[in-house]
Amino acid sequence: MLSFSLAAQAGTRVEGARIWPAPDHTRLVLDTAGKVAHNVFSLQSPARLVIDLKNTELKANFDKLDLSDSPIRRIRSAPRNGTDLRVVLDLKSDIKPRSFQLEPNEQYGHRLVVDLIDEGGTRLEKATKPTVTQDAGGKRDVIVVIDAGHGGEDPGALGPRGTREKDVVLKMSKTLANLINERPGYTAKLTRTGDYYIGLRDRTLLARKYNADLFVSVHADAFRTPQPKGASVFALSQRGATSETARWLAQSENRSDLTGGVSLDGRDDMLAGVLLDLSMTASINASLGVGSSVLGKLGSVAKLHKSGVEQAAFVVLKSPDIPSILVEAGFISNPQEEKNLSTEWYRSRLASAIMKGIDDYFQKTPPPGTLLAWQKQQRGGSSVSHYRIQRGDTLSGVARRNQTTVSELMQFNDLRDDRVMVGQTIRIPAS
Repeated sequence: MLSFSLAAQAGTRVEGARIWPAPDHTRLVLDTAGKVAHNVFSLQSPARLVIDLKNTELKANFDKLDLSDSPIRRIRSAPRNGTDLRVVLDLKSDIKPRSFQLEPNEQYGHRLVVDLIDEGGTRLEKATKPTVTQDAGGKRDVIVVIDAGHGGEDPGALGPRGTREKDVVLKMSKTLANLINERPGYTAKLTRTGDYYIGLRDRTLLARKYNADLFVSVHADAFRTPQPKGASVFALSQRGATSETARWLAQSENRSDLTGGVSLDGRDDMLAGVLLDLSMTASINASLGVGSSVLGKLGSVAKLHKSGVEQAAFVVLKSPDIPSILVEAGFISNPQEEKNLSTEWYRSRLASAIMKGIDDYFQKTPPPGTLLAWQKQQRGGSSVSHYRIQRGDTLSGVARRNQTTVSELMQFNDLRDDRVMVGQTIRIPAS
């Protein structure tokens, strides 16, 4: 009883602080010596955020924090009620606060996280131009969204020499984005451009906002022993697709949120489920196609961990309407691969291989309305033919007879599923 009372009186300490400004929120992290009871509330006129910490003393120096890219003007603190600590953030504008605690990890101890969310989205980058057109003769760019994994308070995997996954993959993602933007017919967008964290589902939402034709998430693997090595490419598993379909059907706000043309408004659950299954199946097939192309190119510059595209239920791969792959650039837990991934020349080789794999795939199966599709049609000339669907025809049968694939026919004709109607005319790409 006495020891418990003394421990309770001892309380905890705020031993450090970090700030991570992101486009749509700013994260303030307080390093604490243990778990801490806290309360967060907002005040107006002027805008302030108050953080009360129970039985806590301050051992950190808030004056050393760089507040220049955040909505915080100043941070003040003072003891309260003898044993408590009050921290006040003087704000430049109103924000929505969110707080939670994190358990210790490889790099940090106990942490209290306070997110200052910009609900108006004034700092979130907006899409700069439309990227989808119904004009089959259009010449828009293929949009590739590059997602650097982890970030901010989440360092990802750590190498034996302390190399952080979040730093390696951000540098590599920027290199890949530059390579894509240099190629005519392509535009690259980054989910994050700095050292901050974005929620997993928010990453796919950004891809949808940009009307992405492809989503590529870049990571560096790790294992509990140093021996495993090699690059990998993942697509969504069927188990992950099934669970995601159920989630979309369960959330009414999702019913009109598919940009791929599959609106669920006004549909009963059975029909909505069929539409989602078709969309998800097409997305997985396309993901496996581009993943196989990327893996083949990676194999020319790096050791491969597995010879084929793997499938898993990663959250960032679960977009029903956007082909998505996750690239593990190597095992950062392997000393040699950690050393390689720390060098610009090796990251550039990997990025170049990924770009070549992406380009090879889209040269063969360009999305309708893109410059690549127009160029392919020009190359094909008169060999591009038209076919009128007859009774008993299936898209797979038409594809087989013309030595092409269902996926290519769907993309070439801007079809959202593999159903065709009698009398419908479709275009057959050049062999």
